[in-house]
Amino acid sequence: MTPAVTSQRSVARNGFLQVLHAEWTKFRTVRGWLIGMVAAALLLVLFAVLAGLSSNQKGAPPVPVGPGGEPVTDSFYFVHRPLAGNGSITVSVSELKSSIPKGPGDLRPGTVPWAKAGLIIKQGTRRGSPYAAIMVTGGHGVRMQDSYVHDAPGPASGRLRLDRSGDLITGYASTDGAHWTKVGTARLSGLGPTAQVGLFVASPPVLDGMGTAGSVSTAVFRDLHMRRTGGEWTGEQLGAASPTFAGYPDNTRGSFAETGGRFTVTGAGDIAPAVRETLPTGGTLRDVLTGTFAALVAVIVVGALFITTEYRTKMIHLTVAAIPRRSQVLLAKAIVLWAVTFVAGLLGTVIAAPLGERLARDNGVYVFPVPSSTELRVALGTAALLATAAVLALSVGAVLRHSAGAVTTVVVAVVLPYVLTALPFMPASAANWLSLLTPEAAFAVQQTLVKYDQVTSHYTPYNGYYPLPPWAGLAVLAAYAAASLATATILLNKRDA
Repeated sequence: MTPAVTSQRSVARNGFLQVLHAEWTKFRTVRGWLIGMVAAALLLVLFAVLAGLSSNQKGAPPVPVGPGGEPVTDSFYFVHRPLAGNGSITVSVSELKSSIPKGPGDLRPGTVPWAKAGLIIKQGTRRGSPYAAIMVTGGHGVRMQDSYVHDAPGPASGRLRLDRSGDLITGYASTDGAHWTKVGTARLSGLGPTAQVGLFVASPPVLDGMGTAGSVSTAVFRDLHMRRTGGEWTGEQLGAASPTFAGYPDNTRGSFAETGGRFTVTGAGDIAPAVRETLPTGGTLRDVLTGTFAALVAVIVVGALFITTEYRTKMIHLTVAAIPRRSQVLLAKAIVLWAVTFVAGLLGTVIAAPLGERLARDNGVYVFPVPSSTELRVALGTAALLATAAVLALSVGAVLRHSAGAVTTVVVAVVLPYVLTALPFMPASAANWLSLLTPEAAFAVQQTLVKYDQVTSHYTPYNGYYPLPPWAGLAVLAAYAAASLATATILLNKRDA
């Protein structure tokens, strides 16, 4: 009797822990498999370095940052005057019309759902400074918004009012000017003793095929009443040089005119949180970790070989002969493979992410900020993604018993959908379905961008927005791996190994 057979029978007698130890011994004694795991970690780091070094935004204008530290769009036409201390302003928005490009040199009336016209109190004209505004929109009724990220609906009305009491701003709406409904309140720290108050018009880009197109809007204001304001009206386009300003279409420009107490204001831009399309030069943690797809290929190959090598060398006969419960073999292999891949992926990610981000920032790239909890989730999620994909490859390898077939199958199932959703011309509906139904959904663990209902954009995987929450996306891949592992176990028990 050979020492290998004696060892395998000893394993069977000593239970699952011995099976687990045996599979770990197999893995660590094959140099190629260890090299594959090291290669996966190094690929994450290499691609992060390349991503950081290849980006160059030096000399670009600074990105406006809101009170919460998030990048914002702060571009609109502002007709303002000083407000010293407490006070109020009331106006009626009698008209709001928008125009969007329909072709080269062709600007036609259209609907801009988030076109805005109303009243605003702002710390000053500095981009990113605190504000509170109440407005009429092109398609979402009356809204009160503040600090770029907060949005509250109001009743259908065209008459608006803002009151200031210290740092507390309250917005009201009315249909008759006598009965007012409170829409919301905002507390603006750092507003200062003297703020800027007045009328504003914003007109954000609209969806145009797979991209966006700039728009321009004009509003008519009547019955303007103010308390505790003074000075002359000043009209200006804020944020004209900002990287988040889409500009005016077809050589139009902002303006305002006053005739007999009637103000006509034309403006473009938006006052809102920045998203990927409004800040296309911005980088994300997901961009830094583009090496994940290359690391995936490496761990898929190792995962498939971990089982198919035993079929090729006929070692599988010794394994199943020594261990009566064959399911323990696959389970032990899956645990060992998942743990080793997770460690390799985690080490690669924790080195790659901060290194790539630092190189990108050194080259002038604005990287969308994320809290440390999100960075931890991305690191753990990326490692779990790689580990689960490796187990999927192991399971498919056990089903097919052929290395090339298993690797090809899993690469097509996981990597190909990722590549397809990374194509800019992929229709949004198709990309979202791929990210819902295929193992590619697991890449949602790398999502760091936030979708805002008050910002119209293409929220697709290409732009860094996934239809599933991070851990739900990983669960889709885990379901594929679990189903494949169960199928492999059934076949291993039925087949003559």
